[in-house]
Amino acid sequence: MMAYIARRLLQTVVILLGISFVTFILLYLIPADPARQIAGRSATAQTVENIREQLGLNLPFYEQYMRYVGGLVQGDFGRSYLQKTEVSTLIASRLPASLLLMAGAITCQLIFGLTMGIVAALRRGSRTDDTLMIASFVGVSAPQFVVGILLLYVFAVKLGWFPIGGYGTFAHLVLPSLTLGFLGAGWYSRMMRSSLIEVMRQDFIRTARATGNGRAKVLFRHAMPNAILPVIAMIGIDIGLFMSGIVVVESVFGWPGIGQLAWQAIQRVDIPIIMGVTLVSAFAIVLGNLLADLITPLIDPRIKLR
Repeated sequence: MMAYIARRLLQTVVILLGISFVTFILLYLIPADPARQIAGRSATAQTVENIREQLGLNLPFYEQYMRYVGGLVQGDFGRSYLQKTEVSTLIASRLPASLLLMAGAITCQLIFGLTMGIVAALRRGSRTDDTLMIASFVGVSAPQFVVGILLLYVFAVKLGWFPIGGYGTFAHLVLPSLTLGFLGAGWYSRMMRSSLIEVMRQDFIRTARATGNGRAKVLFRHAMPNAILPVIAMIGIDIGLFMSGIVVVESVFGWPGIGQLAWQAIQRVDIPIIMGVTLVSAFAIVLGNLLADLITPLIDPRIKLR
């Protein structure tokens, strides 16, 4: 177990270095000039050049990248060009809000998605199955901002059940979590349905039925532990995606997470923040997959870590 974890962590270092290199070179090649963004449109060419020299933006690519990697080794993500604050401090201040929204969204996804998938699998070929699969298709196809605005209009503006935006209470968390949960539940329901249908065809399920076990016991004790394995892998991926891929939802609901921080940094070409959020999100994806791999053998002992 420990050797497996150590090997995966070593792979994580290599992956993060590769992601940092690709991201850094893409930001280096974009036509936008961070120094001009900082100086403003009315600044003289000499002022812009002075800012570029102060930030090291006049150095060759390999020197800029090596300086950045050298800082990462020491735990330094750099300093925001515009906010003049350490990137690690900015990310740390936004991380609790993103983690809270991620937990709420994944909970909604699992509740809606697994329920829909189980019902659809048990009613395979029926009108209920067709209706649920159509609903899941609508869920995965609907734009985030459309769902978010509709929920805001109905439940915040018309009914007044929840606040329009903000952060701090459970009421603020409900609508953004439902928005992300509705969109992601479609994937979980389709995966759960397919996996459960496949498991229910296996010989050990027929054996469990033949020994006199009830339908509920066969489903939740024998079928579900096997059918849910692909869903666990999806959760591991979602952990990282939620860290940076919820920019639209955070903007609609005024949620102060790192997705909103990344969007503001992209608009201002604030390279240190973009790099920091990208690496944190990449680490979250790798960590989520590692946790999923470690949990899977606990559910099904037949699966071994290699």
